[in-house]
Amino acid sequence: MLREDVDSTTKRTLTRTAQILGALRLDGPLLIGLGAIALYGQLILYSSSGGDLGSVIRGSTRLAIGAVLMLALAQLRPGSLRRLTPWLYGLGLVLLIVVDAIGYTGKGAQRWLDLGLVRFQPSELMKIAVPMACALLLRERSLPPDGKTLAQLSIIILLPTTLTVIQPDLGTGLLIMFSGLLVVLLGGLGVRIISALAVSGIAAAVVGWNFLHDYQRQRVLTFLDPSADPLGAGYHIIQSTIALGSGGFFGKGYLKGTQGQLEFLPERTTDFVLAVIGEELGLFGILILLGLYLFVVLRALFLASQMRDTFARLLSGSLGAIFFVYVFINAGMVSGLLPVVGVPLPLVSYGGTSMVTLLAGFGMLMSLYANRKLAA
Repeated sequence: MLREDVDSTTKRTLTRTAQILGALRLDGPLLIGLGAIALYGQLILYSSSGGDLGSVIRGSTRLAIGAVLMLALAQLRPGSLRRLTPWLYGLGLVLLIVVDAIGYTGKGAQRWLDLGLVRFQPSELMKIAVPMACALLLRERSLPPDGKTLAQLSIIILLPTTLTVIQPDLGTGLLIMFSGLLVVLLGGLGVRIISALAVSGIAAAVVGWNFLHDYQRQRVLTFLDPSADPLGAGYHIIQSTIALGSGGFFGKGYLKGTQGQLEFLPERTTDFVLAVIGEELGLFGILILLGLYLFVVLRALFLASQMRDTFARLLSGSLGAIFFVYVFINAGMVSGLLPVVGVPLPLVSYGGTSMVTLLAGFGMLMSLYANRKLAA
């Protein structure tokens, strides 16, 4: 009898929770996945910061801001998001120009606007604005896009990418470009066009090599041979791989990593936080985090597949895919399989603007899914 009462209470609680989430236009499974990653990230931040409770409080504050923005955007209707798109894209371009002119310089790059209480990185805004603009353009066009549409999409993508790369911020610039390209690919392209784009990309990379800063070239050369400069450009990769390798399967224990706790590992709260996880929690800890990421990506792509409107389907699919690209690039960078380009680990690395914009994107995705019948 007691067990039946407990089961009945549990069912009523779950039903009530589902009703509340539905009223707020939030997707329960996606919200649980994001929350689990964020909680995991805060635990790792406490360790990677050397037990600095202030870092955890600041990180939690940024998470709270992102969560509030996600909730607010989830309440918008698809029509509101479409009308917001050109204004958001235009504002982002203006802010990028302002940053290039008078932005705050930190760590050798002019990427931030100093607003007094906070520093804001406008290039992060374009990771959402670019796919929104691309999806809006393709909404009223026949798919796959023709040559004229592809030319317009190229302008939409390359303009903010160029403004970001010259800050210089190659990593964020590449992510902005990928966010737009994912929309184009989801829109459907023939094999010939994809092949032509691949060849053009290789040619652009060869030409662009001459325009890279010295430290950016050095990062690529270090990727090819980290041991060439073990105390200079190769130091990050060497210390990161040592941390990952020394952790084994189960790690050295929470707060017991030597590379991280003794500060041999650079940027351990931001770009190389995955190395801290590998050292302290081992491969097991990394697999848990990757499993949570995979759940979020698959859930986002599933929601995108249920959309009935071109704008909603393309935007939602690109938001889920760019989340995967974040994880892929950071994991490859930390393990030495990709050059170091300064891409944070989503919802785990310490950083405000990136975390807020990612949660804002998921708020849009939930809004589009909740209103999928209305959008159709």
